[in-house]
Amino acid sequence: MKNRRSYYVAVQGHEIHVSEWGDPTAPSLVMWHGLARNGRDFDTAARFFAADYRVICPDTIGRGLSSWSSDPDNDYTIPVYCTLALGLLDALGVQRCAWVGTSMGGLLGMALAGSEAGRQRIAKLVVNDMGPVLNADAINRIKAYVSMVPEFNSMAEFEAFLRAVYAPFGLLSDAEWRLMADTSVRRRDNGKLSSHFDPQVMRVFCDQFDGSDAWEIWDAIRCPTLALRGEFSDLILVETAREMTQRGPKPALITVPGCGHAPMLNVPGQLEPLAAFLA
Repeated sequence: MKNRRSYYVAVQGHEIHVSEWGDPTAPSLVMWHGLARNGRDFDTAARFFAADYRVICPDTIGRGLSSWSSDPDNDYTIPVYCTLALGLLDALGVQRCAWVGTSMGGLLGMALAGSEAGRQRIAKLVVNDMGPVLNADAINRIKAYVSMVPEFNSMAEFEAFLRAVYAPFGLLSDAEWRLMADTSVRRRDNGKLSSHFDPQVMRVFCDQFDGSDAWEIWDAIRCPTLALRGEFSDLILVETAREMTQRGPKPALITVPGCGHAPMLNVPGQLEPLAAFLA
């Protein structure tokens, strides 16, 4: 069952869009995307895992096809994302799952796995280029590009923008870049194109997020954990990654060659170690 299923789930007044792959009766694997992205980033990975798992790839509220918030300062925050994630698992009948989180999705997985409410739900955790301490220079870099929502006259222009901004994701095929463009775009009232997320998501991130110390959360994680770090990542420094392996869940660390923040999880060299860990 490698065809994608698309549906919407009502959770606490929000409508969450989900892409799902694989047998609905198979063990559940949740794959959660990064700050300005959406669940379609995992299409390649989901097809890879669909033979063995029910792969669940949500769009966080304010992104993709999920609803936007009328109370962004409250809703576009990690605590609310955690509450909605648990509500989504409840609605889908998922009692236990493996969790693969890229960037913000990794932070969300950490927050769940390190909490009483989420600890019983997360059986295994993969954090993709995320950790308890984030490099301030990288956060400022991210804030600089997400705080602007430029407009484009054509899909060619928009795709070129994505290729430049997300070059650190690593090697993507032309078809994967085109899919990213197709699943990341919306047309504005003036007919021009822009990225498909609520600009208030990024305003709240820029206003509220400082990447402060989350070692207490990391040290509370008990489930088997795997940490990935892009070879050229400026968000997770080498010394932070090394300390992550010595504290909390004490994960194995895989340095992904040829990538910065964050590996796309779209090639065998990245997916096969994940499959071995999840198995």
